[in-house]
Amino acid sequence: MPYTEEQKKKALEVFHDLKSYTKATRKLGYPTREHLARWVKKEGLPPKKRKRMTVINTPNHPLRAPMNVKLEAIHRCFELKEPVVSVAKDIGYTYASIYYWYQNYKKYGLMGLQNKPRPTKRKQAKEKDLSSEDAKALNEKIRSLQLEVDILKETLNIIKKDPGVDLSALRNREKTQLVNALRNRYELREILLALGMSRSVYYYNVKHLDDRNNKDRQLLKELVPIFNESNKTYGYRRIHSELSRTGRKVSEKVVRRAMKLGNLVVYKPKKLKYSSYKGEITPAVPNILNRNFHADAPNQKWLTDITEFPLHDGKVYLSPIIDCFDGAPVCWTIGESPDATLVDEMLDKAVATLHEGEAPIIHTDRGSHYRWPGWIERMKKYGLTRSMSRKGYTPDNAACEGFFGILKNEFFYSRNWRKVNKEEFKAELEKYLEWFCSKRIKVGLNGMSPADYRKLYLDKQPV
Repeated sequence: MPYTEEQKKKALEVFHDLKSYTKATRKLGYPTREHLARWVKKEGLPPKKRKRMTVINTPNHPLRAPMNVKLEAIHRCFELKEPVVSVAKDIGYTYASIYYWYQNYKKYGLMGLQNKPRPTKRKQAKEKDLSSEDAKALNEKIRSLQLEVDILKETLNIIKKDPGVDLSALRNREKTQLVNALRNRYELREILLALGMSRSVYYYNVKHLDDRNNKDRQLLKELVPIFNESNKTYGYRRIHSELSRTGRKVSEKVVRRAMKLGNLVVYKPKKLKYSSYKGEITPAVPNILNRNFHADAPNQKWLTDITEFPLHDGKVYLSPIIDCFDGAPVCWTIGESPDATLVDEMLDKAVATLHEGEAPIIHTDRGSHYRWPGWIERMKKYGLTRSMSRKGYTPDNAACEGFFGILKNEFFYSRNWRKVNKEEFKAELEKYLEWFCSKRIKVGLNGMSPADYRKLYLDKQPV
């Protein structure tokens, strides 16, 4: 802000009396010290000079204070509470030196008050040269040790070897993979020297790996349609079986490597299980199957249970009958409530597929749907045998639970159902179950679908 001539004159008078920029500005409340200094210089008044204490370097008063002087100053200032400025004038050293001595004394004790000898320029240059050489050698040693650690880490991450593996026992192809993983952090010469590998061998294996990657990319083009057609549910075993059926000869290892290259991964989330247990409403029957889910022929052992699918507009429930012969559903019902009607209709549809003389064992859990009088009466009417799991023992119905796991992973978890209502979902579920029975190949069925496997069995039977 602009100041008047009267304000400037008043400020100069006060400064002339007090001989201090700070005291003058504090008394008046204006201007800044810089403004006042410019006014003083413009008027030709002598500028205020700061008094500096000069330390005389004599034998009786050395430039660097002895330890006893430092201790005496610290004692007077911080124990006897004498003013630091007066003590500094008395001993002939600055008050800043006293504070510096005190801080070193608190931090290091008496060692902090010792005067270290000042080296000559020649000695400083020599020490500098030595320290730079030592630092260079130390840095090279640290870098060498870090390289060894990184090699062991990459051995674990890429090659899946134990951290303590002998590097000399690695194959050249594995060493090449390690070199490629570390080239962005170290020089090629360093890595090859640490692995004991020549440059020519490395470049030979690089070319070999490039050729192999090109072949894997070509194979990947064949795998992607198969993977997508299976709703992204086929792993490398079933894709290998599908290739074998078409006459394509390639090992499972190559298929797995190509799928990894294309990131063809089957989604496997955690599942929440639906429970229909309502207590011991009727007496339980024995576990006849006793976890023996093998069947030599169709319609000998059936399994059933209920699973749920939570959607944005409600839940959908599935109740299938699984034949232990091929692990496929014989029939199923889909509804919006896990009630008795759902399982009764499923049982009626399943019995309708039986031929004369066939009466399979039907194994269930201890859910209330399979213990109410309506289900028991139907079982007696159709002449079927009941078998029931123990309470809380899901492995007793493991084959059915396994079917649900495959169904959820392949059909439900791997797709986005946010904009699909219940009716659309039921249609999609029907379509998947039909595909599961007729086209989905299974490694345990010699790479055939359940329908083809059952047809092959029936064709072998005598007429």
